[in-house]
Amino acid sequence: MEIILKEDIIGLGFKNDIVNVKSGYGRNYIIPQGKGVIASPMAKKILAENLKQQAHKLAAQKAAAEEKAAVLNGVALEIAAKVSATGQLYGSVGAAQVAEELAKLGKEVDRKIITMKDAKKIGDYVATVHFHKEVMVEIPVKVVAENAAELKAAAEAEEAIRAAADAKAAAAEAAAEVADEAEVLEALDAAPAEKAPEQL
Repeated sequence: MEIILKEDIIGLGFKNDIVNVKSGYGRNYIIPQGKGVIASPMAKKILAENLKQQAHKLAAQKAAAEEKAAVLNGVALEIAAKVSATGQLYGSVGAAQVAEELAKLGKEVDRKIITMKDAKKIGDYVATVHFHKEVMVEIPVKVVAENAAELKAAAEAEEAIRAAADAKAAAAEAAAEVADEAEVLEALDAAPAEKAPEQL
């Protein structure tokens, strides 16, 4: 079904957009929540008239969004998170954490207009800030290990344990070989000497 959005819904559309949604989603969520109305011919006609009258206001909104976006140009974030020895995060890093990091830089952005695939391991990601349907900013996000020193120490300890175990196994193997050789020699010493054949 076609719906005219009355407010921005990130991932679906922006205010005054006409979007296609499943009937259940439209009738059970968007319309009851007051987020949209059915795009009937009359509603479309009214929308067109309203947009015509609001053209100047919409242009001003876009200009304001562009100003906000300009503040984020060139910004890149590095977010530290606790990580397991396998590189997996305890939890995840998403829009909320991006908004917090931007706030630390003095750049207040509503997390509701930020989209980013949840980071569940260390690596490079991209967060998108949707200021306006025509104005978006992509921010590089690097997720790093908060407990890097701890992980390094654990890895070194594990390597030391592995090396000690290998050395112990090698020593045991060498001892076993020596013991086998000793048994062979002892068996040879204990064996009776063969009698020389009698001469005719």
